[in-house]
Amino acid sequence: MTEGGLDLVKVHVGGGYDSDFSDDEAGGETSQQGQKRKREDDLMQKQFRKGPAKVAHRSLAADELDREEARNRRHHFLSMNAFDRHKKFISDYILYYGGTLADLKRCTAKDKNDLDVVKENHRFLWRDEDEEDMTWEKELAKKYYDKLFKEYCIADLSRYKENKFGFRWRIETEVVSGKGQFLCGNKRCEKQEGLKSWEVNFAYVEHGEKRNALVKLRLCPECSFKLNYHHKRKEVKVQKKKHRSKEDKGVKLQEESSSHSKKLKKKKRKHKNKNKDYSSSSSEDSLESESESEKEGEVPSESEHWKGPAPSVEEKSREQEFDEYFEDMFL
Repeated sequence: MTEGGLDLVKVHVGGGYDSDFSDDEAGGETSQQGQKRKREDDLMQKQFRKGPAKVAHRSLAADELDREEARNRRHHFLSMNAFDRHKKFISDYILYYGGTLADLKRCTAKDKNDLDVVKENHRFLWRDEDEEDMTWEKELAKKYYDKLFKEYCIADLSRYKENKFGFRWRIETEVVSGKGQFLCGNKRCEKQEGLKSWEVNFAYVEHGEKRNALVKLRLCPECSFKLNYHHKRKEVKVQKKKHRSKEDKGVKLQEESSSHSKKLKKKKRKHKNKNKDYSSSSSEDSLESESESEKEGEVPSESEHWKGPAPSVEEKSREQEFDEYFEDMFL
């Protein structure tokens, strides 16, 4: 200290003297040196503090702990998928409230899929009265019914001795494979030889109402015996149709006109023979009549050649050939 003024001087732990204005003179120091110097100043001043240190309240510490736990739990849940989160919640529920996993299982006794709905609302034949009050279940069954092929039936003949038969319409895969038409219509038979078509009056009970329908079946001889075990059913046979063209009809008319003209000629000849002498013997007359009949039957007269065109043999068209081929298929 001097009388004219005061010089501020600090004593450092490392020894030596330093001035407060040395920073300005040195041109500044780096940030690391400043932080180090600040820590050293704090250490020097802590021992001179007075009074007890302050401690946080218990509720404040509990809230801070809860927030930290919530952040950790949220991070853990976000890293899990939906099913793992569901299992975690279920396990926490059972751990807190008690019980077992069997208590939380849902009852599946009343669950129904589309097949169950179709079975409950299916009808062998849909009528106009059945389509009045349509629900979504009935509409689903009706859509399934519209996709069926109702030309031939598939039969269940396992209980034929009890006179009980089951019939249903064919599905698309059975139509493609020929089941029920080119193969035996019994669902447990695959024979394709000697098939016969049968017409059966199918009487059944559906939704508490008695109904009947006329159905067609194609069965092999063994399955046909099972179908007719109690009484004979009606067999559908082929009725062949004769296809006559216009040319065939014209030829037939020409034949009829030629036969009519032959009859007139015979009458004229008989009338002339009566006016002749009866000197010729009966044997000669018979020979002449036979020769005349043979000539008339075998050799046509010249006038008949010019009455119309010569009869031509008509070739069958493509449609007629297809009709003859499919005669046995759609009885």
